[in-house]
Amino acid sequence: MVGAGISGIGTGYHLQDKCPERSYVILEGRDAMGGTWDLFRYPGIRSDSDMHTLGFAFHPWTRAKSIADGPSIRDYVNETAKAYGIDRHIRYGHHVKTASWSTAEARWTVTATDGDGERVAFTCNFLTMCSGYYNYAKGHTPEFSGLEDFAGRIVHPQFWPEDLDYAGKRVVVIGSGATAVTLVPELAKGGAQVTMLQRSPTYVVSRPGEDKVANWLRSKLPDKLAYGITRWKNVLFGMFFYNMARKKPERTKERLLGMVREHLSPDYDIATHFTPRYNPWDQRLCLVPDADLFDAINAGTATIVTDTIDRFVPEGIRLLSGQTIPADLIVTATGLDLQLMSGVEFSIDGAPVDLSQALQYKGMMFSDVPNLTYTFGYTNASWTLKADLVATYVCRLLNTMKRRGMRQATPHNDDPTMEIEPFVNFSSGYIQRAADRLPKQGTKKPWRLNQNYALDVLALRFGSVDDSMTFSNPVGARIAERARETLDA
Repeated sequence: MVGAGISGIGTGYHLQDKCPERSYVILEGRDAMGGTWDLFRYPGIRSDSDMHTLGFAFHPWTRAKSIADGPSIRDYVNETAKAYGIDRHIRYGHHVKTASWSTAEARWTVTATDGDGERVAFTCNFLTMCSGYYNYAKGHTPEFSGLEDFAGRIVHPQFWPEDLDYAGKRVVVIGSGATAVTLVPELAKGGAQVTMLQRSPTYVVSRPGEDKVANWLRSKLPDKLAYGITRWKNVLFGMFFYNMARKKPERTKERLLGMVREHLSPDYDIATHFTPRYNPWDQRLCLVPDADLFDAINAGTATIVTDTIDRFVPEGIRLLSGQTIPADLIVTATGLDLQLMSGVEFSIDGAPVDLSQALQYKGMMFSDVPNLTYTFGYTNASWTLKADLVATYVCRLLNTMKRRGMRQATPHNDDPTMEIEPFVNFSSGYIQRAADRLPKQGTKKPWRLNQNYALDVLALRFGSVDDSMTFSNPVGARIAERARETLDA
């Protein structure tokens, strides 16, 4: 498998648990496990999902904080990998470049560069991509005019310098997403005077950093039982809220904005700074633990400006309104560069495969691509919920192939009436920017994404593995050659 983040560690566990006869290796391009939680080191980095759903189903999160900081999550991932021996299967510094499928051999040949830059090859019967959904090598920064004119420092959160001192500085954070609302209160706590500059607002919701119900259950019940109850509590609440938001968007919008008003002064301009142009859950909601963003605004250490950038100037940023925001440091919290499958080049029997033209299958495979799965989490819930289901389905598929004596499993759409839709119906910038690089989805199951954990539990844990799936047992080239030699003899 490729990737030693949350998805890769979880898949490693399930393979050991449900397919103990299988051997596996995890190829990790970086020098440490943890994925997102090792890469991002900006101040205040934390989860925007509760840890009872972002955590592994098999290894309970037992700390008091439900909305956890990045270092704690990184420690948790490392602790889990070590506890189950998964860390022994990781090859660090192996950046995967290509994956080639041979039908005759029923196997993938995966090539990677190692830590010395040397090209190395691995073969496997089944390949699962747990490499996340964005480019680790670069973030997204729009083309701002006058970047070279700014006299201060410009930083993207994805590459936060360890030596960056922002105490006492005037800091402008460009953006209104999860990274921006995390950075602003944390930089303010560190002594900066912070301005969050946004082109348009995002829905922001405050939630307690600790789950009192979870902590009470853990004091009364065994950790695993308490964790399981809390996990389903949070899953069901999240599903209820999401469904209500989609069915009654105006009512949900009114409630969300009402919650913001509860945290800010009566005369605060919520219409300008906290009222998005879209409906709730057209984009992911931004979570702030314990109202920390609102506290910073109330304390006067953080302000929000909603306007459009004209250009960078030596003293800061000039807006189209004519206002200039002075800055010593500018943070471009302007998003991710989405990159499915880590930029790996795929081919089948020597022919290149363009996965952007494929149909996704059950949110985890591609039409007419054999023995390959990928993990892409929910847009409306915790990433790990989907990752866990994908891993268990991979094991079901592997065990089915073993029982039937089959070496190849290929999703195939034979419905000519199937209509094609975008991969994700989400208006977030990072999704829209990469729409042409993403696979497609169909209008019917199993080619349509559920974005619903309960439905996916039914489909991936208990549904048929034969839905639109072709199992085959191609004859290996060497076996065929021996057969021909026998006939010739």
